[in-house]
Amino acid sequence: MPPPSRSSGSQNLRKKKVIINVYDLLPPGRLSSIVWTLGVGLLHSGVVINDREYAFGGHDRRGLTGVYWTKPKTEPPGGTFRSEILHGFTYASDQEIEEIIRDASTEFLGPTYNLLTRNCNHFTSHLCIALTGQAAPAFLNRAASIGVALPCVVPAGWIEPPECEVADDGADHDENTRLTRHAGGAGSASRRPPGDEAWESSSEGEYTSDGEDERQRRERQRFERMKGRKSGELRDTEGRVVLAAERARVDRTV
Repeated sequence: MPPPSRSSGSQNLRKKKVIINVYDLLPPGRLSSIVWTLGVGLLHSGVVINDREYAFGGHDRRGLTGVYWTKPKTEPPGGTFRSEILHGFTYASDQEIEEIIRDASTEFLGPTYNLLTRNCNHFTSHLCIALTGQAAPAFLNRAASIGVALPCVVPAGWIEPPECEVADDGADHDENTRLTRHAGGAGSASRRPPGDEAWESSSEGEYTSDGEDERQRRERQRFERMKGRKSGELRDTEGRVVLAAERARVDRTV
């Protein structure tokens, strides 16, 4: 953010550090060290400004922001502090910083959390741009970017919701049958893209074609989220279980 004019007051002329704290969500060990070195780790991040660290996480409370604050370097559940990055400086006043964070909080609502396309690192970059004009380092979200571009190389649980276990009778059975059936019967398997290992990893009974109706796909996702609520698990917008480290601190939302 460029320096304001001198008429804005001496307080506005004080530049403030914008720091990114990075946490490793893989268990400490050889694997986490290797992927950290390669820059493809599963990471959590937060932005430190004015002695508060701001981050974004998921929850299921409609209309409530997922942006929350903690004391800097507070490790999330299952996370290990890795590094502190001095991202840049801002000349914004304290009031302007509050407005920037408030604007971000209205955009990043807890129920909109998505592990691959709208996670804590997306928020970190959004806030860094608002404060300094520069995005956060790309390596923070490289694992999620790989998951979007090449779903076959990331854990299956990141890409598609866990399979449902439903009763054999009643409405649940009918719902499961409707959501998992594929057009054209068994012959539709011939329409699988050649050489696509992601297709081959699915069983015949679970296969759905690329032409699956969008409404049907959304109903499947809604069914998964409902199942998650019944089991007490928090799930993202596509039915994936939200890691404990990626759940918002609703007691400290902004």
